[in-house]
Amino acid sequence: MTEHPGFGAMLARLLDHRGLGGQDLADRAGVGEGEVRAVLAGDGPGAELLRRLAPALGFHTVDLFILARRAVPDDMAPLDATAAPWVKGTVTTAVRLPAAERRELLRLVRSLPQEERRSRFTPRPVMPLAGGPGAWVVRMLQYRNLTWTGMATTLAFTTPTYLSAATYGVIGSGRKELTPRLLTDFAALLGIDARDLAALTGVVLREVPPPPPPPAVDAAALLWAARRLSAAQARHICELAPSLRGDSRGAHGPSGQRHDQD
Repeated sequence: MTEHPGFGAMLARLLDHRGLGGQDLADRAGVGEGEVRAVLAGDGPGAELLRRLAPALGFHTVDLFILARRAVPDDMAPLDATAAPWVKGTVTTAVRLPAAERRELLRLVRSLPQEERRSRFTPRPVMPLAGGPGAWVVRMLQYRNLTWTGMATTLAFTTPTYLSAATYGVIGSGRKELTPRLLTDFAALLGIDARDLAALTGVVLREVPPPPPPPAVDAAALLWAARRLSAAQARHICELAPSLRGDSRGAHGPSGQRHDQD
């Protein structure tokens, strides 16, 4: 098991990569410099500080909670875990749409009313939870309402990574290395700059990766927006998506999954 370096060390690497100091971050987050310096020195960040640091760093707050090994509050979790197959189907259909139709699909998702949460989101355990970079990025994808199968299918459609569903469990357990190629593709679907994610995780990128293609960028935005959907809403969007390209064959929902292999 890879020892967790501590959130302060990870934050220090990110700030160094961006050429920022503790005072710079404190000013952007609207907190005291002492709070930031304490974290950089090894103190565990509190929930309120993480909520302030995330927008200052340009990150989704849930990702900082995961990196800091703090329990994710319910308000940051996907609304409905049973929506996962439809979310996956929507994203894999969207990447084959023209840009204008992808934007329309994202607008539709964002326009849907927020429904009431009816159950607590409990992602499948990743062992070891305090492991290395693989555990962190897999957990981030889980909090975008992707199961291991969802990760396999969605990454296969949006990036060059083509792995079996079980392999994502192996990556999450730390038994498969998070390579620069994998990190770059994970970053694309997470909507995180690959160089930032490399700095946080300590994965060395031998060369500057190219920016993700527009369909992958839009897939990341759609995946994030769809976290707030109920299963019924997600199914509606998934069934509607193919009509935006005049396709009557149906989306890649629960019974239309692409076959994955190692």
